[in-house]
Amino acid sequence: MSLPPRIVIADRGDDGLRLDLVLRRHLTDVKSATRTRVQAWIVSGLVTVNGDVVRRVSTRTVLGDLVGVTLPDEAPRVAMAAEDVRVDIIYEDDFLLAINKPAGLVVHPTYKHTAGTLMNALLWHARVWPAPQRPSLVSRLDKLTSGIIIVAKTAAAHTALQREMAANDSEKDYLAVVYGRVNVARGEIDFRLGADLTDRRRVVASVTVGAPSLTRFERLARVAAPRVGLSLLRCRLATGRTHQIRVHLSARGWPLVGDPTYGEPRWAEITDPALAATLRAFPRQALHAWRVAFVHPTLRTRLRLEAPVPPDLIALLESSGLGVVFRS
Repeated sequence: MSLPPRIVIADRGDDGLRLDLVLRRHLTDVKSATRTRVQAWIVSGLVTVNGDVVRRVSTRTVLGDLVGVTLPDEAPRVAMAAEDVRVDIIYEDDFLLAINKPAGLVVHPTYKHTAGTLMNALLWHARVWPAPQRPSLVSRLDKLTSGIIIVAKTAAAHTALQREMAANDSEKDYLAVVYGRVNVARGEIDFRLGADLTDRRRVVASVTVGAPSLTRFERLARVAAPRVGLSLLRCRLATGRTHQIRVHLSARGWPLVGDPTYGEPRWAEITDPALAATLRAFPRQALHAWRVAFVHPTLRTRLRLEAPVPPDLIALLESSGLGVVFRS
């Protein structure tokens, strides 16, 4: 369905505001006008200010500006399909379930991954649930990260779980294998995190710019791995930003083994040929969402859940000599 062009007159609330924010403020009736899509419209030349095409998202408007936007045709909404794919359920009750996601599984359909995702599998699992139960993701993981994902069964449970998992007494622990000599037993990383202006798929760390973010870490083991060093860390999220652990560790100088976006090929500097080959061959970022603990929003008891460490990560720990074995 084609949408008619829209003209917005910048009012006092728009004076000095970024162009993308102005459009979002005035296009609340357009469901497709998400932040990402509005920015894409601007960059694509679909937006004008006083008759001139403007492609800079950060352009500031002034009182009285005429902002025009040619709304692209809305793509027809395709219902998400239920697919008979096995999911590894750690815990389930009438309100929620916890899934142990394998590395390589995409969590939610995208334009690149329209099927075969965790959500497709969850819809199949939920086909026998009574109304109004329907799975909704409370937490997410990157495609190449393994471990626990929490899923709510109702809208009310989703809201309550988000609140409980954001509480100060909630625990979200990850295991991470990193390059580098971590010479402190524990500590905190509090770099601010924001979008990379040159690549929207990436996140960058800063001391002054971006959203406040905090990762606490504890060193569980380390080996010399000359001339680089390897360490096994337990990371606890105090905030839950996109790519937080990956970016924080990389910014601290301890990139994750196998991270294709924020990692470094430090295996090439390791003098042990067998260990270097093992690290080079590890097929994904060495990050596992290991444990969560929070107050059950309905039962009001503390729920502690753990996702067994997957075989590929166990093999990496054993072959690298990190000396901590998590076999079930």
